[in-house]
Amino acid sequence: MITRFCRLYPGALALAALVLAGCVSTPTVHSNTDPTANLSSYKTYAFVPQPGTNRGGYSTPLTSNFEIAIAREMEARGYRKVDSDPDLLVNFNANSKENVDVRSTYSPGPYYYGYRGGMYGGMNDVQTVRYKVGTANIDIIDASKKRLVWEGVAEGELTSDMMKNPQAAIDMVVMQMFMQFPGKAQ
Repeated sequence: MITRFCRLYPGALALAALVLAGCVSTPTVHSNTDPTANLSSYKTYAFVPQPGTNRGGYSTPLTSNFEIAIAREMEARGYRKVDSDPDLLVNFNANSKENVDVRSTYSPGPYYYGYRGGMYGGMNDVQTVRYKVGTANIDIIDASKKRLVWEGVAEGELTSDMMKNPQAAIDMVVMQMFMQFPGKAQ
């Protein structure tokens, strides 16, 4: 289904939808926190002017989807969005790649093998499986020091359901990443 979609809509927006649709309902999520950063000392945040999901100098619908989901998580932790002089800057990006797995399954015989007429013990059935894997990451940066203080990364298989409803997929992935965010504004 995803491969057919890509053939029908090869444009940048389709690629962005694939990339940012999120990860499967149980993506692999990990994070990295600067051990010297006191995340409770920050109170405000803003998004970087050109997040990684923008294309060619313009904002994509998926940029908006990520901003909505991230704002919800930041505000739930007591951080306030500001237009100027933020304590934290938030950047995000996503990408996808097509994976190919070759799977071999043994099927026990007996089988008739063409002109030889002999009986053989079994065969291996070989199947090629193609699927998209998406990776999304969120960077939170100390604006004054220009230093990364937290990074969340999620990776998982992209499904056709995610392509149909990217906002729900992004909401879920962002929420799962922020479950590992150790900060709360005071």
